[in-house]
Amino acid sequence: MTRLTTLLRYPLKAHGRERIPDVVLRAAESMPWDRLWAVTHEASRPGDGWVSCSNFTRAAGSPELMAITAQLSDDGSSLTLRHPRLPDLTFQPDNQQDVFLVWVAPLMPAGRAAPTGILRLDGRGFTDSDFPSVSLTSHASHRAVEETLGQELSLHRWRSNMWLDGLEAWRETDLVGKDVALGEAVLHIREQITRCRATTANPETGQRDADTLGALDSLGHQEFGVCAEVVRGGLVREGDLLEVL
Repeated sequence: MTRLTTLLRYPLKAHGRERIPDVVLRAAESMPWDRLWAVTHEASRPGDGWVSCSNFTRAAGSPELMAITAQLSDDGSSLTLRHPRLPDLTFQPDNQQDVFLVWVAPLMPAGRAAPTGILRLDGRGFTDSDFPSVSLTSHASHRAVEETLGQELSLHRWRSNMWLDGLEAWRETDLVGKDVALGEAVLHIREQITRCRATTANPETGQRDADTLGALDSLGHQEFGVCAEVVRGGLVREGDLLEVL
């Protein structure tokens, strides 16, 4: 049996993670509140809708962002961000961008394009994929990377929405092109996820301390996890079983 162990969302892209017990997915949309907002920088070229991740501040180039955790208010109007070396910040992403820009400035490396503002994209979200997606990853594949490196790693390095236990290592790749049921929802697994330097940073400290990309390369690929499209919405809870349709 393959079971969903952990649900996570990232309300402000690359700026904090939040664990949730359940979620109601909607067809053709990303996870509610996931990557709803994203932080533009001095070199951004934002459009009217979805644009690629290069237009936003990311942990790939600013590893200290990996140590941020997030908590969204019940009504979704405000967000609390926490970082081990900064005071907590509670603000409204839609209309209190200036206070956020001051707060995040110490986490930005010298020479990087500075953050300039926050964009919002309802329903679609600023996922890395060019379609509204939900990401799924496997505990067994995570353990395989740990064994290759000879060190323990936090699950949060991979910034996934859903963690699955019960699959053999790397067998999630066999799901590409198939439909799976989780709780009341049905997902179509569309593609694997190619990883970047964000995964080399420790999510507790924000410091680069693991050659995750080298470990993946030694295993013959740069992919970890898969992206799915929601084809039928519904309630999904931690503990739900995955069924291949």
